[in-house]
Amino acid sequence: MADDTAGGAGKVDRAGPAGEVDAAVEAALSEPGGPVAPGSTGPMDGAVGIEMRDLRRSYGAVRALDGLTLTISPGELVALLGPSGCGKTTALRALAGFERPDSGQLLVGGVDVTGVPANKRGMGMVFQAYSLFPNLTALDNVAFGLRLRRMPARRRRARAGELLELVGLGAQAGQYPHQLSGGQQQRVALARALAIEPRVLLLDEPLSALDAQVRAQLRDEIRSLQSRLGITTLFVTHDQEEALSMADRVGVMRSGRLEHLAAPEIVYGWPETPFVAEFVGTVNRLPGRLAGGDTVEVTGQRLPVLEVGAQGLAGDVDVLVRPEAVVVSPVPDGAPAAGPGVLGKVVQRSFRGATTRVQVELPGLARAAVGGRGSAELADLATDDASGLVVADVPTIALGDLAPGTQVRVTLAERAVLVSARI
Repeated sequence: MADDTAGGAGKVDRAGPAGEVDAAVEAALSEPGGPVAPGSTGPMDGAVGIEMRDLRRSYGAVRALDGLTLTISPGELVALLGPSGCGKTTALRALAGFERPDSGQLLVGGVDVTGVPANKRGMGMVFQAYSLFPNLTALDNVAFGLRLRRMPARRRRARAGELLELVGLGAQAGQYPHQLSGGQQQRVALARALAIEPRVLLLDEPLSALDAQVRAQLRDEIRSLQSRLGITTLFVTHDQEEALSMADRVGVMRSGRLEHLAAPEIVYGWPETPFVAEFVGTVNRLPGRLAGGDTVEVTGQRLPVLEVGAQGLAGDVDVLVRPEAVVVSPVPDGAPAAGPGVLGKVVQRSFRGATTRVQVELPGLARAAVGGRGSAELADLATDDASGLVVADVPTIALGDLAPGTQVRVTLAERAVLVSARI
């Protein structure tokens, strides 16, 4: 393929691990536009909504999508989150046109695109592995889709330059991928996806290959840029922090279905299922007993119960509590043992900046346990068979004397809690 841009060799080089390019890149960039709804003036005539209706996709005996239904509003950023094999990537690939669902419908801007080829859907995609062409400069990588669409050389170079300025890489326009850092390469990939003025932006774990500091910076930049452009975006990630910090709404998937779809603070603070509570963040499981169905007795307290978790339950249950809802107070020598809460002993603490995680052994509460992302850090911390563990996130500025060995009283914040069947 001939190229009349500076820095473009006569053909695109796909060789080499640094520039490995999936055919999906060209499929996403090769043709302009996509189906246009009646009355619309074109694919960029305002932000568009997305609907996934009862999508099903199987690979042999494995159901990757099992009736997935999801609506994304125009200009919204929705993150799909879940464990490996939950179906989140299959959902994104189906929307992109790289996977054909066995049944169900995909609508973009009110138009059914289920059978429309990927290169006719008007979508931009950013991949985990950058997928830049190694023998093209940053400018020519960004201009690649515009060249396929036969935009005149001067216009496409100007457009590519504008996009590089937008992502903060105007000064690196003439550099090749191997001369750029990982974060810079991913910015080029983002600029390339935006250059074709897509109706929808798809982000397939775009930050997972970056180090922590660059990842945090780039996620803020992507969110700011997405909000500024108002482009409808679907973001797939396995990183809870990314999903919670970037998305308007987070969808937690399990076995091809949505377990919970809501604003990040709702998914974290008021999860609809025990799976969501334990997958998103860290959660304490404490033994409790339902009292009348709308309250639960736990740690010597009576707390209101989130209705969604209590349906069909009675008697002994597990109470799921976030670490920040656990209150740990030192018990002075000679203080009476009576009172709300449970007495315990600090066994470990770990500094985390603004907060410090305190691990407390609770004699007599053998069922107390920690699940979710924080459970791995407790794997080597032994307690006797009659004790359980609870973790609390304490503001570091208020940590005081909570050193290992300190006798403490553990209570729970006065707020509604999620309960589940006793395990």
